Amino acid sequence: MVDWDRVEELRAKGRDWSEIAADPKVGFHPDASAGDPGRALRALYRRSGHRERAAHPSEAPTPAPRTSKEATEHRWTLTRLGYLLVPLVAVWFVIAYLVPSPVGLVVPAIPYLALALAVVAFVLIYALWRRTEGPRWSKVYRNTLVGGVALGLVVSGLIGLSGGVIFGCPYLPSSASVGSSYQGWSTIPTSAWKEGGLPVVFYYAGTWCPYCSASSWAVWKALTEFGSVSGNHTGYSFSYPEPYAYTPEMVLSNAHISSSTIALEVNEYDGSTDGQLSGAANCYQQAYITAYDMCSTCGVPFLVLNGQYMHVGSLYDPANLSQWNRTNNANGAQAVANSVSSETGAPWQTVQGQAWWIMAFLVRATGQPVPHLASQYSWSSTTTRSVWHDVNLTS
Repeated sequence: MVDWDRVEELRAKGRDWSEIAADPKVGFHPDASAGDPGRALRALYRRSGHRERAAHPSEAPTPAPRTSKEATEHRWTLTRLGYLLVPLVAVWFVIAYLVPSPVGLVVPAIPYLALALAVVAFVLIYALWRRTEGPRWSKVYRNTLVGGVALGLVVSGLIGLSGGVIFGCPYLPSSASVGSSYQGWSTIPTSAWKEGGLPVVFYYAGTWCPYCSASSWAVWKALTEFGSVSGNHTGYSFSYPEPYAYTPEMVLSNAHISSSTIALEVNEYDGSTDGQLSGAANCYQQAYITAYDMCSTCGVPFLVLNGQYMHVGSLYDPANLSQWNRTNNANGAQAVANSVSSETGAPWQTVQGQAWWIMAFLVRATGQPVPHLASQYSWSSTTTRSVWHDVNLTS
């Protein structure tokens, strides 16, 4: 007896009648007088009431109807969505982590893409666990997974292209490639950040923050050695709930520098909300904050010099300036300013170490010889000799 289902299956695959008649699973046994088996099977097919569909040359065969299993796999079920989204987000996460700028600027790898990857992975695991019918892996799912990888590459590439080429964001490597910290300073293996050919000093902070307040003195002192600073004024950090209440500070939120040696970019929140920080003013600021200052408020102050040297967190302990906070000394901020400016007294002893480090890195960034700058800015060779050596400026 002829297996007509088998005949239909072979017809759907484009087999001709001779091949179908020869297939043992079809079960066709023509009489010797019937002549060509293919033609005999074709005639029997028609007499049996089946509607013939031409396979070639002008018409393609009508595919056999999908089984319920195949139909289920081709639908966008939770399982199939998981196989698409997991590789897409995983590829995006890896590239955004390795290239936080420009790829990680729109959606940072940590924490957002990492959280998204955890969510979609959980969805896929849950869908596979709940799946009671059909395979957990098939050709359809494999193709979906490959499509997810391709989409991840496309999404990452488009973001990187738009950020780097269209908006001019810098290329920055992952935080894992940052050089080891020395005296709280780390090196970034990337191109210099310059404005008008001058090395940029980028200071990111908030006036409410006592760690920023304490560190502001070293930043201010170093800046004054490279040009004329204006727009700054003395002040104090917030009280409750911050520790080290009313730490004296040099407010730099509106500071400008007139210098032929360096450029200055300050992003310091000077409002009345504790814990608040200002948004990045440009793509470069956002790139460095996203790539290396992922700790949010616990990562301020954040200081970047020439795009290649950075310090995250307080330059020194605010407790060292507690004697001059507003509670203990009504004129404490001005007293610290006088001490740092004249390079005498206890406040200067706290500030000078990191002030010299900032100066040393900026000297290295300018590419000018140390003796020239030491003479130009009247820096004591005795005080700075160890710093110059540690920054590889002198032997």
